Amino acid sequence: MSDEGSPRSPEAKIGREVEVLWDVQEAQLTPTEKLNACFESIPVSEFPHASPSQVIEINSDASLGEAVRLMSQNKVLSAPVVDVDAPEDASWIDRYLGMVEFAGIVVWILHQSEKSGGLDALEGSMRPAVAAAANGMSSPRYRSSLPESPKTAGNFFEILTSSDFYKNTKVKDILGSFRWAPFLALQTSNSFLTMLLLLSKYRMKSVPVVDPGEQKIDNIITQSAVIHMLEECADLQWFKSLGSKKLCDLGLPLMKADKVIKVDEDEPVLQAFRLMREKRVGGLPVVSGGNKPVANISIRDSQFLLIAPEIYRDHRSITAMNFVTSVKRYLEENQKASPLVSGMVTCRKDDTLIDVISKLDSKEIHRIYVVDEEGNLEGVITLRDIISRIVHEPRGYFGDFFDGVLPLPANSRV
Repeated sequence: MSDEGSPRSPEAKIGREVEVLWDVQEAQLTPTEKLNACFESIPVSEFPHASPSQVIEINSDASLGEAVRLMSQNKVLSAPVVDVDAPEDASWIDRYLGMVEFAGIVVWILHQSEKSGGLDALEGSMRPAVAAAANGMSSPRYRSSLPESPKTAGNFFEILTSSDFYKNTKVKDILGSFRWAPFLALQTSNSFLTMLLLLSKYRMKSVPVVDPGEQKIDNIITQSAVIHMLEECADLQWFKSLGSKKLCDLGLPLMKADKVIKVDEDEPVLQAFRLMREKRVGGLPVVSGGNKPVANISIRDSQFLLIAPEIYRDHRSITAMNFVTSVKRYLEENQKASPLVSGMVTCRKDDTLIDVISKLDSKEIHRIYVVDEEGNLEGVITLRDIISRIVHEPRGYFGDFFDGVLPLPANSRV
């Protein structure tokens, strides 16, 4: 192992620790088995802490509006919900009800609207215009081909966010729509391997880490943080042989073009967020001409329906492309950095794994689309796919882990 001075970051320090552990693994183990053993030996307590602003909690009696403001203000996609009625000496399993996220709020609102025949039916004090907005015109091209697509006129969310319904509905009222309910977390003694498997095979977007002594969240590990850790390991020996391989030689992309969930540029944007929730994916491409990706919409972008609803008011309907162009304009005018502003990020099958990781890290995104020479979609690569090429889940690894920390409530839709 080469040593070129002290590690340049906490993430690189972890990479060096893996390198030391790698060198002492038994020779007959495969590279994946060696990495499994290395990551199983490192506790998640060693993962660099997120900034204090990212480790936020939202009280169960907070309104949807308050939750949106807090998540947006602290630049997080989701946050744990604390049961305000829990006793002071409650264990962490009883203290946290779940994770609330932007897309969960958006989809829940639309579900209530459709179920009740318009939002004004839910809240008598709301203006009748809400019902008209909720049933607004969609693109004529999709009116017959996608009759179930959620349709909203451009002023729908502007009216919604000023309504008593939005202001009075509590976070605890939408418990059943949480991705994981009531709460799934690691303890500080759990391993890196457990964390990586939760982010990959078990499709979590971020992993809270609880200090069992304090019975509170000690850290939140995000996909972006793990991508950055891998990028910081690029020049270390254990990662070089893997990182220098071409995507096609690693069997990537795992998901081919015909399996990629996507939306057309003229399709209602709410269909994109609904598909993300139903298919449990964090984002999808906006395509033109059937198979040319022209933009990406991720779950994080659903916040712009709630924090800047005025930017859509002139649209008859909020199509996927209307949404992307409106948000880009809003971000540029307000000089706010966002992956949406940087445009479509793609790669080719003959790019190396580290090339892809570097792009993901520099653009602060979690997925990248693979295209051919003509720009046609050939597949998608996510952090989950990358992790699947680094470690694997041993047989019976989790045992009763999920039974112990995930008692699903009766109204759960997870």
